[in-house]
Amino acid sequence: MLYPPSEPFTSGLLKVDGKNEIYWEVSGNPDGKPALYLHGGPGSGLRSGSYRQLFNPEKYYLVGIDQRGCGRSRPLATVNLGDLPSNNTQALIADIEAVRSHLKIASWLVSGVSWGVTLSLAYAQRHPERISELVLMAVTTTSRSEVDWITEGIGCLFPQEWESFAQSSNRGSHERIVEAYARRLASSDAVDRSKAAEAWIKWESTHISLDPNWVPMSERFDDERAAVFATLVTHYWSNDGFLLDGTAVIDRLPMIKDIPAVMIHGRRDFSGPLMTAWKLHRAWPTSRLVIVEEEGHGGPMSKEHMRAALDGFCV
Repeated sequence: MLYPPSEPFTSGLLKVDGKNEIYWEVSGNPDGKPALYLHGGPGSGLRSGSYRQLFNPEKYYLVGIDQRGCGRSRPLATVNLGDLPSNNTQALIADIEAVRSHLKIASWLVSGVSWGVTLSLAYAQRHPERISELVLMAVTTTSRSEVDWITEGIGCLFPQEWESFAQSSNRGSHERIVEAYARRLASSDAVDRSKAAEAWIKWESTHISLDPNWVPMSERFDDERAAVFATLVTHYWSNDGFLLDGTAVIDRLPMIKDIPAVMIHGRRDFSGPLMTAWKLHRAWPTSRLVIVEEEGHGGPMSKEHMRAALDGFCV
């Protein structure tokens, strides 16, 4: 069972670079074990705050942030597209450190889901001294092979829909599909940006439709949030997560080899196949991999496993 819904007892906006303000919130026990939750996307935001139900509110001092350019952080990525180059993984890591310092936390457990896993790993590898444990669900490293699979390879399962997605990209002769969408979503043409966002969200809803817990993307975001999500996802994916084609995550695993970690991944995650989690686990001696046979990219059973892992680190 997950924990009952709860609300933050404090929150705020932290100025980080003269242009951006990062939304943060804290819930749980002020004297509890510090923990950080990193959302997916990039660009999804904390949304409803249901992530708090994964953490024992009596044991954890839980911090959540809306990553740069999305959610309640300001400005949104779509407001000043000229600043998109400054929205990258290294900047997000700096933002996390700014929040940690602001809240006077020496070290914390770091958890993440989907893109939040990539960011958790990149942050841990940059600041291993700040990490007590890692709990990661729906494992990604945002490598080029992962991005190419989700934007092109998985089209073998949805040939009609993928053909429409590819044609709607308006890609040039030397562009990857994700690069074409990123270019259009960062353009000054508001009408074309809207069309690109609509096509992108339609494809996202398609490739996740085999997940047993599928929910159409249109039910998760309104038009503004969908545009932010599409803009940031394509920006990060077209740049290989700003992580050297994902090889940085694998190559730097020795930096976190002694940090206890639990990874949870669904066998039926067709958009993000289990192989990524398996490769990480094989190269990471202190990690434990939980494979959820009945689920895809997260879901109720995966959340139960994540809650159990978190409980195990706060006894």
